[in-house]
Amino acid sequence: MTGHRQALVGDRGLGKDSDWSIVLHGGAGVAEHKDMPPEREAAFRAGMAAGLDAGVAVLAAGGPALDAIQAAVEVLEDDPLFNAGRGAAFTADGANELDAAIMDGSTLAAGAVGGVTRTRHPIALARAVMERSPHVMLVGQGADGFAASMGLEQVEPSFFFTGSRWRALEAELEALGLPVPPGAGRAGAAQPEPDDHRFGTVGAVARDSNGRLAAATSTGGMTAKRWGRVGDSPIIGAGTYAADDACACSGTGSGEYFIRLTLAREVAVLVKYKGLSLQAAVDEAIQGQLTALGGDGGVIAVGAGGEMAASSGERLVAIFKDEA
Repeated sequence: MTGHRQALVGDRGLGKDSDWSIVLHGGAGVAEHKDMPPEREAAFRAGMAAGLDAGVAVLAAGGPALDAIQAAVEVLEDDPLFNAGRGAAFTADGANELDAAIMDGSTLAAGAVGGVTRTRHPIALARAVMERSPHVMLVGQGADGFAASMGLEQVEPSFFFTGSRWRALEAELEALGLPVPPGAGRAGAAQPEPDDHRFGTVGAVARDSNGRLAAATSTGGMTAKRWGRVGDSPIIGAGTYAADDACACSGTGSGEYFIRLTLAREVAVLVKYKGLSLQAAVDEAIQGQLTALGGDGGVIAVGAGGEMAASSGERLVAIFKDEA
């Protein structure tokens, strides 16, 4: 992966009846072996592999790419090691506000949600918006209300609390000279300790055996974000995009820069209209355009032929910068 390295996993089935591909990411950053205890490294690898296994199970059975990426992302949303779902970052007000998006490359249908606080799986809600509403994006209480009306699992906001994310909020607010909101005594302080800056936004892209592409992204956003900030993850074309005649992309990194560049769709444009290979398109978008603008991050991508950016096609699990 170019730019900042990502925690990523990928797998591909090859053969007459198994021409499918899937790649997941667990956030951008530069991780060094010396900075991560072996037990935490093992936990991150296990979490990523569990998400991959969920997606592979769908694709290997001949299921659609949309089902595969949703299954994979839901696993990561339930893992407090990642900044999505249960491990979401805190806003400056001490709340967890969740964003997610999903897109069907075969129809260009898309669904997205922002500022969700009570829906256990924001990616499931994004898909419900795509398939069961006339809209593309819902936000805040309205999005949670729609989720409840669709029968999607609702939880108390405290479900998303993790002690390590709260400690990251305290540190960030102190650095910004802002007050720490009440809440440090909430249950959950003994949760596992993720690295807030290295493992975060999660995403998945896939091609199924029928040649359909799909992309999904889910995030808890930036630590100490204010004023209802929403990043690139739920914005179609910025952090999430899929089109069967180009590629499927999911991004992670400096959201404001991804939005300005509509970066996920830019990768698809470079493939479709410039004729670049998938990896060359990713390199141009990240190393060229994103870096030139002053942002950082990365994308994962799967092409129309099943090629996967930043991998040789076999199963991989990469966390450290010398592994990808």
